[in-house]
Amino acid sequence: MLFPKITIFKNIDWLLLVAVFLLICFGLSTLYSLALGSENKSFNLLEKQIISSLLGLVFMFVFIVLDYRVWRSVAPWLYAIAFILLLLVLFFGKNIQGTTGWFVLSKLSFQPIELAKIVIVIVLAKFFAHRSKLDVQISLWLKSFLIIIPFCVLVLLQPDFGSMAVIFLVWIAMLWFHGFNKKYFLFFLIIVLLMAIVSWQFLLVPYQKERVLTFLNPQADLLKSGYNVHQSMVAIGSGGFWGRRLGLGTQSQLHFLPVSEADFIFAALGEELGFIGASVLFVLYLIVFYRLFKIIKNTKDDFGTFLVFGFAMIFFIQLVINVGMAVGILPVTGLPLPFVSYGGSFLIMSLIAVGMVQGIKIRS
Repeated sequence: MLFPKITIFKNIDWLLLVAVFLLICFGLSTLYSLALGSENKSFNLLEKQIISSLLGLVFMFVFIVLDYRVWRSVAPWLYAIAFILLLLVLFFGKNIQGTTGWFVLSKLSFQPIELAKIVIVIVLAKFFAHRSKLDVQISLWLKSFLIIIPFCVLVLLQPDFGSMAVIFLVWIAMLWFHGFNKKYFLFFLIIVLLMAIVSWQFLLVPYQKERVLTFLNPQADLLKSGYNVHQSMVAIGSGGFWGRRLGLGTQSQLHFLPVSEADFIFAALGEELGFIGASVLFVLYLIVFYRLFKIIKNTKDDFGTFLVFGFAMIFFIQLVINVGMAVGILPVTGLPLPFVSYGGSFLIMSLIAVGMVQGIKIRS
């Protein structure tokens, strides 16, 4: 069902939209700065990110116009599509930095796990919306867990431990938001322990185990496994209060900082824009989360409420993990910083999520 155009633009949450747009600009400006430090001043990554941003904004407005309630009826089909894509990528995907998680065709690439994150929120939102707040039995845990476990297994086989953790934590957050009996918390701890043991013994590859060991003792091997986190912390610290200014960061411009366009973009941003720039970034994220929870409060439909909450949790979890690994308080997992890091798949899917949130807001 389409909504009248005038009503759409009248009821859009413009503050949320502006905050998201400025976060994208933060990412683009950092990519521009990093391009200045490349050997041949290649702006290839910046151009790709601009294209992804424009494409994502187009999709966002399409999803604003679409009635979000249609996703409740097609949730099983979306789940099947995401499952098939995660299965196919294991056989036909391209291996990048030890993870087989991308479909690559010429210069185009797509990471199906980013679609799967959106789909899992839609499916869980439908599941919890059909259950009474009084339904807090063990069956609620088991049935909802069965929804996420196929995705978790396929993602671990890539292996992509970071994305698996996001799916698992989103499930826990939505379960908590629905309400659950505290006596089942032990059941949750047992699941976490078993998954950790199985992952360590059979699923994690050596470099991922090194990341966990490095997190526990970051000073153990500064020239190898601890190098990334050490250089990230040096970059952030060297930024000081005002920063070194765009294009003048020594760690990022001289390529001491690894994967500075994606995993450690916060460190590059902190070095060049300093405490002031990082503070502005966090203020923008606070605005995003404030508006999201404002929309949750005003949404009368349970499905819409769980949908917005799930998307908010994806952004929040990835924000915490990305910044946490940049400052050395969490293991390196390779998760992008929402709206800022380089990566077309996550950016486009994030803007689609924002479009669905806006669609829920204007129909509340």
